[in-house]
Amino acid sequence: MSELHNKKCIACDGSIPAFDVEEIHKYLKKVDGWDVLQNQEKNYYIEKNFKFSNYVESEKFVTTVGKIAENEGHHPDISFGWGYAKIKISTHAIKGLAESDFILAAKIDKI
Repeated sequence: MSELHNKKCIACDGSIPAFDVEEIHKYLKKVDGWDVLQNQEKNYYIEKNFKFSNYVESEKFVTTVGKIAENEGHHPDISFGWGYAKIKISTHAIKGLAESDFILAAKIDKI
């Protein structure tokens, strides 16, 4: 694993280009179990499903993710329910992926 979890997310004002496929796969190797997907507009994002034994564990996990996201100033899409949570990360300002997306993923993996 990389040391991405030690870095800080950088706010994106939309002035940087989104990662290309080669760069995405380079960073994907630095996080654990995240999938690269595309939305209807063909913009890339990363997503990971987490399993838990009950609702309370799922809720506790997403609360922790929310605190990390707020601290980093980088906010994922989160859905959860009894025994599961799904985290979807992208940089909306560039309609794709950047290093901060993988930094946030690495921090979530450390929970």
